[in-house]
Amino acid sequence: MKQRSGRRVAPVAAAAVCAAALGGAPARAADQPDPYVFGAGAERVEGAESSADAEALKAGTTYRSSIGPAGKLNFRVDLDAERNAYVSVVAVPRPGNGLAYNDGIEVTLQDGQGNRCGSADDKVGPGRFARPLAATANRTVGSGRSTCQEGGAYNVLVERTGPAASPSAGDAASGAWELEIRHVTEPGLRQAGPTEAPTQWPSASPGLPGGGTKEAAGGTGFNDAAEIAEGEWKSRMEAGRTYFYRVKVDWGQRIFGTASLGSTSTKGFTFVSEALTMRLYNPVRGLVEDAGTGSYDGRQKQAALDPLPEVAYENRFGGGDKVEGMRLKGDYYLAVSLNPQLAEKFGKEQFGVTLRVNVEGDAKPAPPYAEPVGDLGVSEAEKAEQSGTMKLVGLAGVGTGTALVLGLGAWTLLARRRAGGPPRGGPSGTAGQGHVTPRVPAGAPTHTPGPATGSAAPHAPGTGSPYGHGYGTADGPGHMRGTGRADGTARTDQGPPPTW
Repeated sequence: MKQRSGRRVAPVAAAAVCAAALGGAPARAADQPDPYVFGAGAERVEGAESSADAEALKAGTTYRSSIGPAGKLNFRVDLDAERNAYVSVVAVPRPGNGLAYNDGIEVTLQDGQGNRCGSADDKVGPGRFARPLAATANRTVGSGRSTCQEGGAYNVLVERTGPAASPSAGDAASGAWELEIRHVTEPGLRQAGPTEAPTQWPSASPGLPGGGTKEAAGGTGFNDAAEIAEGEWKSRMEAGRTYFYRVKVDWGQRIFGTASLGSTSTKGFTFVSEALTMRLYNPVRGLVEDAGTGSYDGRQKQAALDPLPEVAYENRFGGGDKVEGMRLKGDYYLAVSLNPQLAEKFGKEQFGVTLRVNVEGDAKPAPPYAEPVGDLGVSEAEKAEQSGTMKLVGLAGVGTGTALVLGLGAWTLLARRRAGGPPRGGPSGTAGQGHVTPRVPAGAPTHTPGPATGSAAPHAPGTGSPYGHGYGTADGPGHMRGTGRADGTARTDQGPPPTW
């Protein structure tokens, strides 16, 4: 997919409107939507077979690469002794079937002695169809470990896991997977903070969110995820696709979410195993929790995330993804996937899905970082570019003809601004390859939460944070369980974001 620089945001946005109005971008067939929109301006990098030849990844930079079946790639990151570090990898299998349950991606961060500082993986799972896979490895300073604390050159090992592809396997299993790689660092604290993570938190599910129901079309990945807030959000989703949404969660707040697959009429008895799956990722793309509907026979089914602790800096010192993952303020991502067998079994391409999101608790002060912390997730520049494009493409309720007129009008205005008069030719830019999913504009209205139901277990005494909650990296030397859940860190909004 062609990458876009900041200077071409508006022209690309206008072209995207035209492409959307005409049914898709010209670079890809209408029945082959782009499975993932990569970060704007991502640099191409080649992984090395040996750590001795590994190319360095710069902090705050997004990269693209690719990996073949059973591939192993090495990259280098240079770390100091003060900052926590995160390396996330998103693998994008080619659309199609032929994948095995254990096909996936694994990322490991190692020190100069080969010690494992952090490791995580993500697997295709029971649906066995192509979807974006994300895993984040990290190095935490001050975690009580004797290894991975010094400054120096560290190695990032990216592996494609799973059984060897058979000759009859489809493109999803036998072909190369595109990768998006991000390396970010998080400063330490001015003073020592708590190191005891909570072991108890409210276990009851919240009530229905208030504010009524709104429409929200999800994005293809982290970079163009639709921004939503607490509330109920409806969408029509295609079988075999994954849709991303992002929700802001502050220090001291908790997020809870469900995804409901609506009922569908059927002439006879049929069912699909694991029809809908939902995953929650933290701001640095570490998997926190996942849920699924199980078997679907045409009656409505719901996937619900387990109750999670509030966002807290000390969560990074806990055990398990549910705790370690909730350690940074920022954008948390909900990824909803529909099994392609739904189309085969029920004879339709789109299905109604309703997301219900609760964000509970009052925001608390940020941890006392030693220096300003920028955005550890998608950069503000990338958000601005995606937002500009999506606001034009995603105008709710705008017909095809109206969208086309708006797109041409946007190009005309831009051309006049550049040339000081009316344009003399057609648009100079084209929409990027692939499908661009409409996005809810930034600043979507928040909603007053509905009344909570049920009783909640109290927080364990002594586990509250004296200065609020933050996000960091988990340190355990062991390998994360094979669900793709990895801890990661999210940005705080203290100070200006770094230059990307």
